[in-house]
Amino acid sequence: MSLVIVGSIGLDTISTPVGKVHDAPGGSAVYGSLAGSYFTQVNIIGVVGQDYPASARDLLHKHGVNLDGLEYAEGKTFRWSGEYKDWNKADTLKTELNVFADFVPKIPQNCRSCHSLLLANIHPELQLKVLEETRSYTHVACDTMNYWIKGCPGALREVISKVQIVFMNEDEVRDFTAQRDIFRAAKYVLDMGPELVVIKRGEYGSVAISQSDVFFAPAFPIHEVKDPTGAGDSFAGAFMAYLEGAQRGDFEHVKDAIRYGTVMAAYNVSEFSVVGLLGIDRAKIEQDKEKLCRMTR
Repeated sequence: MSLVIVGSIGLDTISTPVGKVHDAPGGSAVYGSLAGSYFTQVNIIGVVGQDYPASARDLLHKHGVNLDGLEYAEGKTFRWSGEYKDWNKADTLKTELNVFADFVPKIPQNCRSCHSLLLANIHPELQLKVLEETRSYTHVACDTMNYWIKGCPGALREVISKVQIVFMNEDEVRDFTAQRDIFRAAKYVLDMGPELVVIKRGEYGSVAISQSDVFFAPAFPIHEVKDPTGAGDSFAGAFMAYLEGAQRGDFEHVKDAIRYGTVMAAYNVSEFSVVGLLGIDRAKIEQDKEKLCRMTR
C-alpha cells in the first residue's frame, strides 16, 4: 500500500500578519507528502536544484517519505514569494521556476505498481504525461489552480476526464465551470467522468460531492492561524493517503478522509511553512479527528 504524489518542490518566502519566513520548505508535493505520511507510505516525485537544503530533504526522509523520485538538476530550486494581507488570499510577489521550468516527471519502477496517485498542482500537460505512464493505478486524483484553468483549459479537461477524484477550491470550480452554484459546478465536473469532487472552502471547511452523496465538513478550530500556505495540498495529501491506507473508497470512508484532511490542514496553518506537519503524535490526530467527527454527525 502506497501513494505517489507528483508536484512542485520549492523554497518559499512568506509574509503574513503575524510573521515571515525566508526560503522555507514548500511546494505542493512536499506539503502533501508530509501530511500523507501519517497514513500510508508516500512516494514523492519532483525536481530540485543543487541548492536544495539537505535539512529540507531530511524532513521528508524522517517522515518515511520515499525519495527515489526526487530528482536533482543543475540550477536553482523553484522559489515562490507571497504575502497575506488577510488570510483568504496570497498576493504573489515573485515566482522563480528555475529547474521546475524544465521538469518532466519520471516515475521510478518501484512506484509504477502503487495503487494511488495524487497529481498535485502542476501543468496539466505534465499530469497527462504521468497518467500515460501509470495506467495501472486504481485511485487517481488531481488538483489544479486558476492559472491552469485559464491558461490550459483543454489539457485540464482531458486530465479531469481520466481521474476518479478532483480537488478544487470554490473560486476554481466556479471559474472552470462558469457556474456560481457549487453544486451545479460539481455536477458539471462529475459529468466529465470523475466519481468525486472535493471542494475546498478555506475557513469554511470543505464539501465532497458524488452523483448520489454530499458531505460537508467545517474547518477544524485552532487557536491561531500563522500561514495558510499549503493548506489545500496538506488536505489533499492526507485525504488520499488515508483512502490508500484504508484500502476502501466507499462514501463512508470518503467522509473520514475529509475529516483527516481537515485536521492535517489545520495543523499546517497553525505554523509557518511545513512546521505544523512535523512530528505529530498519531494519537493526537485520532483525537482531533474524533472531535471533528462529533461536529459532523
